[in-house]
Amino acid sequence: MRKEVFRGKIITVAVLDDHWEMVEHADAVAVLVQRGRSVLGVIQDRPAVGSRTWELPAGLIDPGETPERAAARELAEETQLGGRLTLISRLYASPGFSNELIHLFEAHEVRSVPGTPDEGEELSIEWRDALELWNAVRAGELATSGVTLLGLRHALARLGVQP
Repeated sequence: MRKEVFRGKIITVAVLDDHWEMVEHADAVAVLVQRGRSVLGVIQDRPAVGSRTWELPAGLIDPGETPERAAARELAEETQLGGRLTLISRLYASPGFSNELIHLFEAHEVRSVPGTPDEGEELSIEWRDALELWNAVRAGELATSGVTLLGLRHALARLGVQP
């Protein structure tokens, strides 16, 4: 039995079997863009964690949109870049309470493309060294997401770098 207790713009909170609280959330995408040891990220305020974060370009999958199409759209909107996309992995953001599935892609043959950020979205983009990012997160000096860490780990592994 499912009982809905809240419906917002991007989440719904429900209780299953009068016991399990869960957040229903649209699936999302993230895109790794790598140039040598440098990785492209987006810096933005994240009120939910009370911090500015450095994350891979990412966003929600719109209804009827494929994950690959959403990844291309988000990459263009946030960075004005595009390219051939390959899936690295899929992972749940927090399976203990949310059904949000994140599709992590890697961009190849990157080129400039037109793209406009979502209205009200304030972000900046920044290339940073993947190992320096990894170490900053480990030291608690940088806030980021789990999918970004997976992307960094992938970038480092393909370079043969062990963090």
